Amino acid sequence: MDPTSILQDVLSMLPAQYAGDIVVIVSFLISACALIARFWRPPDPTSKWVLVWTIVTAIAQARGWNLPAYQPGKKAAMVPATVPRHEIEQKLDVPLGSTRPGKPPARAAPPD
Repeated sequence: MDPTSILQDVLSMLPAQYAGDIVVIVSFLISACALIARFWRPPDPTSKWVLVWTIVTAIAQARGWNLPAYQPGKKAAMVPATVPRHEIEQKLDVPLGSTRPGKPPARAAPPD
């Protein structure tokens, strides 16, 4: 059984007004978390807010949006912070320094 049919079965057991209220509340929660995640920078990996940030971004992803680009303890290339950046750049075959957060990726010059 897929999650959609399970959800439909559960919602069909509830009275219509409660099912509608639940759907609206959950939709609002997901949208609010997505908005918060959009403007909240990831906390330091040692911060006590990492757990809250992880939960908020996980709820925000319920809309099918992608994982945030920058996470506590990770580099922009989504590897552990303990891995040297130049090794990842060589593996990905990208210009050196282009995986730094906040820096747009370097692009090759268009052919003439």
